[in-house]
Amino acid sequence: MGTQLATAEGSSGPHYELRDPDVRLMMAVRDGDARAFEELMLRYQNRLVTILEHLIGNRETAEDLTQEVFLRVYRARHTYVPGAKFSTWLYTIANNLAANARRSRSRRKEVNLPTQGSGPQAANPLAELAQAASGLMPARQLDKAEMRDIVRLSLAVLSERQRMAVLLNKFENMSYADIATTMDMTPQAVKSLLMRARVNLKEVLEPYLEEGSRPRTEPST
Repeated sequence: MGTQLATAEGSSGPHYELRDPDVRLMMAVRDGDARAFEELMLRYQNRLVTILEHLIGNRETAEDLTQEVFLRVYRARHTYVPGAKFSTWLYTIANNLAANARRSRSRRKEVNLPTQGSGPQAANPLAELAQAASGLMPARQLDKAEMRDIVRLSLAVLSERQRMAVLLNKFENMSYADIATTMDMTPQAVKSLLMRARVNLKEVLEPYLEEGSRPRTEPST
């Protein structure tokens, strides 16, 4: 399904080309502009690695998958016709690759995921998590390394779908409609998914915020 999103809705092409500068870059890639592809990689590479690392729980695998995402984008360049925002298409490919990687890992019965943490924090867990992950958390409140660890532990507790929705919504500022397209869901289902994620995050973070207890690490169902 990865590259189909870009080609299945060809009539929407001009709309997205006008409104999304990244779509215009991808159109340039389609026409053979290598620098446009480099620009897209610069814009999305680190963001993709961060999201995939949260989804997979392993930095090295996340970097490999990011390379694979860009490889698929490049291979699909000749047939590219925008049917969605570029980021929606890109994260759809990433989401599918992450799901494949998790299935492969599950078949191999491999297990990974998080480690440490402790300290105090605030009222809106999702906003705090997004702020912390973007490196903007004031130093007076928490050590950045510790906060990153808490972000990682907290997200790991969410189900895979909740985690992906939170990452796209709070880290990539994607709308419910775009997340729905990326995850093959309805916008209403995405809204419900995010509501459940907020409840789960609040439950996980409360002991940490109130007592400094390390978040539990068992995934939600």
